Amino acid sequence: MGIIDWYILKRYLATFGLMLMLFVPIGIMLNLAEQIGKMIDNEAPLNEILIYYMNFTIYIGSLLFPIFLFLSIIFFTSKLANNTEIVAILSSGVSFGRFLRPYFIGASIIAVLMFFLGMFIVPNASVGYNEFKYKYLKKGKQDRVTSNIFTQLNEDDYIYVSSFDPARQIGYNFTFEHFNEEDKLDYKITAANIRWIPNDSIYRLTSYKKRKVGEETELVETKRRLDTVFNFKIDDLTPVSYVAETKNLFELNKFIEVQRRKGASNINAYVLVKYKRWALPVSAFILTIIGVAVSSIKRRGGMGVNLAFGMGVAFIYIFFDKVFGTLAEQSGFSPLLAVLIPNIVFGLLGIYLLQKAKR
Repeated sequence: MGIIDWYILKRYLATFGLMLMLFVPIGIMLNLAEQIGKMIDNEAPLNEILIYYMNFTIYIGSLLFPIFLFLSIIFFTSKLANNTEIVAILSSGVSFGRFLRPYFIGASIIAVLMFFLGMFIVPNASVGYNEFKYKYLKKGKQDRVTSNIFTQLNEDDYIYVSSFDPARQIGYNFTFEHFNEEDKLDYKITAANIRWIPNDSIYRLTSYKKRKVGEETELVETKRRLDTVFNFKIDDLTPVSYVAETKNLFELNKFIEVQRRKGASNINAYVLVKYKRWALPVSAFILTIIGVAVSSIKRRGGMGVNLAFGMGVAFIYIFFDKVFGTLAEQSGFSPLLAVLIPNIVFGLLGIYLLQKAKR
């Protein structure tokens, strides 16, 4: 790389780092000011609060990485344009495409960082962040579906509970159905409730009843209480709403495969999380192109106009992402298209703006 490449790349990375150091502490202070009352009321321990804000920094910082990147590019590129440095670089015979090279090198570095954060580090931080939130900040609010739960465990087994208490790990009006190879009901187990006994690693069924279906006869077995084992975990009844966020790349792929075999109704929400993780590094390049195209031209309003325009584009990008994400989660809209459409639209916008900037 030449002197110009190093000069631009240093400004790129340094400004991005400065944005993180400025805005992340501000985000922490705003969150603390908003939540301090709930923390005191719910007697959150100091050590758990400190761990929460460590996880908060990683979790929120990763979500805002694209915005910080976009604003930092507009900020330092506008300064280059206002100081006529870009004009001097291009007048020396450097093509606009060659001028963009250090920007793409910087975007590649940030994209790799985003990839490893999103795939392996953020999921771990998400566990502590969400557990603290539902324990102290949203106390009493459910972090999962707790009524009318129907789950397909595999091709042959189905379970149902009318309601589930995650704190006590007990489900009410439990039903377990097993079908044979001919897709006919083999046997059915019902119970007033099913409770997980962690000390013994067993399930306890109250008012147990098993009906074995034969060709001509049925066998019925009843017991007041039965301790037994099943090939599912108690959390399989209803995973927490943020479960996909807490799994790394390999765990998430396996989890989605299992949920798809079970016929989970909210599979789109899990797949959407997966595709968004893959799309996040790509957004580094899209926002770099748009940022350079917007701010590389010296304007009468200066940096303020560029920042205002950039903020507008950033919020529209977030709006598109949220709208299509909600469509994928709440309807049958494809999660892949929900991720691709905003990136394709803004990728084309970036190419168009870049062509105008070259002129």
